Amino acid sequence: MSRRKGPAVFVMAVVVTVCLLEAAGFAQAKNFEDVRCKCICPPYRNITGHIYNRNVSQKDCNCLHVVEPMPVPGHDVEAYCLLCECKYEERSSNTIKVTIIIYLSVVGALLLYMLFLLLVDPLIRKRDPYIQPLHNEEDSEEMRPPADSSQARGNTVLERVEGAQQRWKKQVQEQRKTVFDRHKLLS
Repeated sequence: MSRRKGPAVFVMAVVVTVCLLEAAGFAQAKNFEDVRCKCICPPYRNITGHIYNRNVSQKDCNCLHVVEPMPVPGHDVEAYCLLCECKYEERSSNTIKVTIIIYLSVVGALLLYMLFLLLVDPLIRKRDPYIQPLHNEEDSEEMRPPADSSQARGNTVLERVEGAQQRWKKQVQEQRKTVFDRHKLLS
C-alpha cells in the first residue's frame, strides 16, 4: 500500500507546483501598483454602489480625482462625492513576493522530504515478526526476545527513534499491567 502512495504524492506535488507557477505568472501579467486610492461609493438615487481604484498621489486621493467617469450629472457631483469614502493605501509588493517565495520553498521542501520518506522508509525499515496486536500483555512479554545492549545504542537517527519507540511501548505495557492488576485487586 505504501508503494502506491509514493507516485500519487509525487503527482500531487507536481500538479500543485504547476498550479502555483501558473498563478504566479498570472499575477505578474497584471500591473499591480504599490500605492492606490480606493473610493467606496454607496448607491445614490438610481445609481448602484461601486468601488473605484486609481493610482494617484496621497493629496489627490478624493472622489473628484478617483471617480471616473462620474456617474452623476454636474449638479449632483458634490452630494455624490460626500457619500464616497476614499482611503489612500500603500503596500510593498516586493515584501509580499519574498514572503510567498519563502512559504512555497518551505512547503516544497516538506513535500520533497515526505516523498523521500515514503520512498526510502520501506527500504530501510525491517519487518519485525514479533509485532502483533496486544491481546494479553503477559503473552507479548513472553514472545518478545530480550533486546541486545548493542542494539539499544543506535548509531543512526532511525535506530535511535526505534529504540525510543520500543522503550515507550514497554512503558505502556507496564502501565497497562499495573492498571489491570489494580483493577483485579479492586474487583
